[in-house]
Amino acid sequence: MRHFTNVNDLGDLKAALDEAFEIKKDRFKYVELGRNKTLLMIFFNSSLRTRLSTQKAAMNLGMNVIVLDVNQGAWKLETERGVIMDGDKTEHLLEAIPVMGCYCDIIGVRSFAQFQNKTDDYNEVIINQFIKYSGRPVFSMEAATRHPLQSFADLITIEEYKKKARPKVVMTWAPHPRALPQAVPNSFAEWMNATDYDFVITHPEGYELDPKFVGNAKVEYDQMKALEGADFVYAKNWSGYAGDNYGRVISKDRAWTVSAAHMAVTNNAYFMHCLPVRRNMIVTDDVIESPQSIVIPEAANREISAQVVLKRILEGLE
Repeated sequence: MRHFTNVNDLGDLKAALDEAFEIKKDRFKYVELGRNKTLLMIFFNSSLRTRLSTQKAAMNLGMNVIVLDVNQGAWKLETERGVIMDGDKTEHLLEAIPVMGCYCDIIGVRSFAQFQNKTDDYNEVIINQFIKYSGRPVFSMEAATRHPLQSFADLITIEEYKKKARPKVVMTWAPHPRALPQAVPNSFAEWMNATDYDFVITHPEGYELDPKFVGNAKVEYDQMKALEGADFVYAKNWSGYAGDNYGRVISKDRAWTVSAAHMAVTNNAYFMHCLPVRRNMIVTDDVIESPQSIVIPEAANREISAQVVLKRILEGLE
């Protein structure tokens, strides 16, 4: 595997899951694979789980790790071609990227949607520039439209906790005070559509996602109806996608906050969220603290998903 930005890059999901569970049993089995190899992790945005889990995964494989926070301790970077650089941005990404590539073997990039230009966001301008100009394998630590390491960890978690072969998985929109990208819901939908799960998306009208990510999922605007009989409830906020609503908060309807009343209509469902989560906006205290909440094991699996991806990229270097 050369690059990793979406579910298709991973190939056969069953094989990937088998590899994940093998690694989970012995995280240091391939510690020699990354010896004398360097991972450069580049963050254009804040991170907790992604930074810690990916760095730990790299260390499990014997890699050296360099972490660069572009917003702290680096020159401000210009990303657009043709700009007269007479402002506060000192270096252009097109020079910075190949320089970064000189110092490492693999690059991980985290860059959110900017909500300034929908076309640029959905064309993944930032991460694609790294793929084009770095000369190194590149993997996404969350991009404008997808968060594949998170979705892979979500899939691992569902496979661990499911009680039947074809569980009902419901992704529900929930309110949030700020405009958030569609990356996590897009990616989760993409990965769930790659399985044979019974997958349902529920959200208020106006919060429709890009159809290419919705795929074959059933869309239900009645949240309680969608949740009936669910085995897993995945809560996540996202901002508007369509038309002039792109990147905007259309609703903060607290009726959509996942509560005990919502969970009561499920099949004793497990509650999932990518974290960080705004309590009593996205989900009530009693739900996230309940025995059915698996947000911590879900977060722990971020190490495993990252390690599978890094292992496969390292194997491609040999």
